[in-house]
Amino acid sequence: MPATSRHLHQGHKLIIERSGEQPKWLTRKEAAAYLRLGESTLAKLFVSGDGPPAIKVGRSVRYAAGDLDAWMGSRRRRSTSDSGSVA
Repeated sequence: MPATSRHLHQGHKLIIERSGEQPKWLTRKEAAAYLRLGESTLAKLFVSGDGPPAIKVGRSVRYAAGDLDAWMGSRRRRSTSDSGSVA
């Protein structure tokens, strides 16, 4: 049985299954709740290319939970003046 991670957002329970083999594909709404961002913010980040990697199928966009975690980790900073780039 795969481990699950539970995330609460606006009173709704979102369960993300984590398994080593198959990614769980999240809708933009689910991904936004997982990241605690607005759907429109995530959509704008996708359009600008500054957001997490995503798959586009027709008009739908899907995100892998592992990609969301990696993207959030890449945005870690020590201060507001830290650009995140290695000199």
